[in-house]
Amino acid sequence: MSTATRPILVHIDFPHAGPWGAALADACAGLARSIATEPGLRWKAWLEDEAAGRAGGAYLFDSREAAERYLAMHRERLAQWGITGLRVVISEVNLPLSGITGLPLPGTAVAA
Repeated sequence: MSTATRPILVHIDFPHAGPWGAALADACAGLARSIATEPGLRWKAWLEDEAAGRAGGAYLFDSREAAERYLAMHRERLAQWGITGLRVVISEVNLPLSGITGLPLPGTAVAA
């Protein structure tokens, strides 16, 4: 499969002092609705590790271009909020192997 057609997974995390859990969900519901409309975004999993004081997300995009466009905007937004210390990993998704382990995406198939 061409790498140009593979979905792109982006993992971002950063130092975070809270809120956590339901309070974070309440505080960020509007942001979540906005993120859900980003071009090329398939989904975002919101991540938090209160013990480590970090929060962030795992995002699945249709293309590297969509991921990079979102990441540039998101870095700027976080900087405006005073959030620094981002860790970012961008990876191509291997669809055949991900299908074996249950990732429900077109191009994946769960092996019998």
